[in-house]
Amino acid sequence: MAYRNLREFLDTLAAAGELTRVKVAVDPLLEIAAITDRICKLPGGGPALFFEQVKGSSLPVVTNIFGSARRIAMALEVEELSGLTRRMESLLAKLPAGSGREKSAALARLFDNTEFSPRTVLTAPCQEVVEQAPDLTAYPLLKNWPGDGLPGSDGRFITLPLVFSRDPASGRQNCGMYRVQQFDRATAGIHWRTGSGGEQHYQRYLARGERMPIAIAIGSDPAVIFAAALPLPDDLDEIGFAGFLRNAPVEMVKCRTSELMVPANAELVIEGYLEPAEMRREGAFGNHTGFYSTPELVPVLRLTCITRRRQPVYPATVVGPPPMEDCYLAKAAERLFLPLLRLELSELVDINQPLEWIFHHSALVSIRKEFPGQARRAITTLWRQAPLRSARLLIVVDADVDVQDLSTVAWRALNNVDWQRDLVMAPSVAENRTVGELPGRGRLAIDATRKLPGEGALAAWPEELTMTREIIYLVEQRWKEYGF
Repeated sequence: MAYRNLREFLDTLAAAGELTRVKVAVDPLLEIAAITDRICKLPGGGPALFFEQVKGSSLPVVTNIFGSARRIAMALEVEELSGLTRRMESLLAKLPAGSGREKSAALARLFDNTEFSPRTVLTAPCQEVVEQAPDLTAYPLLKNWPGDGLPGSDGRFITLPLVFSRDPASGRQNCGMYRVQQFDRATAGIHWRTGSGGEQHYQRYLARGERMPIAIAIGSDPAVIFAAALPLPDDLDEIGFAGFLRNAPVEMVKCRTSELMVPANAELVIEGYLEPAEMRREGAFGNHTGFYSTPELVPVLRLTCITRRRQPVYPATVVGPPPMEDCYLAKAAERLFLPLLRLELSELVDINQPLEWIFHHSALVSIRKEFPGQARRAITTLWRQAPLRSARLLIVVDADVDVQDLSTVAWRALNNVDWQRDLVMAPSVAENRTVGELPGRGRLAIDATRKLPGEGALAAWPEELTMTREIIYLVEQRWKEYGF
């Protein structure tokens, strides 16, 4: 059964021993982040944290709710993360035969007007209280790192927001997870990736010279939060996809001051609008790379109201040097996207995005190689797909290499590679650059597959060392006889 809301998921975590309550008063300025960071570094990711008393606010704060393989599996209701691959494969099996592109288009239509599509409701828990004079400073927004924000600012950010916008022409909504910096009581800055769904909507409103309605939902059920964080293809609806993940449609309700629809089960919703071309400097921000992003001009959100539950819970995430909570979200996305990547690359066997490499900037990939140049073609194809479009490093190995075993990949990738022959370089993807990320960073791939005739090998590819089956069997049978 799908979780009805965030608090039902928290109850499940508590019952499973996966939630620790912190009962003493804590400060949202750095202290909560420091506690969370220390917990995230424990083996296995540590427990989720429920801070009951937060200085300056009556709301409790929860962090690290997705910060382990077990909890993200619990959130998406699978036994283990590999179950996400099987669920996606079963969904794709329903698609009609066709090319990868045709199947991708059919997949997008699968979430329109089906059992996965959102359902509209007229009343909702997220609108139990309506604040017509909204005050962001009453909420426990966190400052995670000492250098967050410009000098003199509080440096508080909403780090787990579901940002809803709507295309001014088609009316199609987008939901993305873009960090939001509090500027003062009634304004904030929205930081989104260039080329993302929300940013594309903003450019269209800007061209029209019109205000852009925005709604920021905080604290929906785990499938909705996860879907918002995914780099889904542009034509896939995040809320419909969340319906697939939770195996039940998401209930949506219309905002009080705009036509935008938001999850009815949210803890609170911030409503507002962007004036055309009104910008303000946002950042710096302690990013998931473990370094600060630089301050940038971002659109200014002017609040019109805040709606909420009577006693909301405020969820937040802390990012920084891995491992952190977002790493486990990324590993779940990796398992979910594997079948989607195979739509365009049928020879793809497996993929691994190591936590230490800041997941979405690198990947290890294994393929079934059958002809010269196939690895290079695979690299080009993967760089065109949404999950790996900005990957700075791809290492491609043969199908018999377990990409989940970093030691084996390192051995295979470094011992027989000819750097002049096997390196593939490409420029960075400007339209996918995150605001604050340094421009001009190129992308690199290593073709570490066995070289076939015609691939420029100076000599025959060396034969790998293997023992005969007969000797292996003999040693197994005599192992105890040897005295071991």
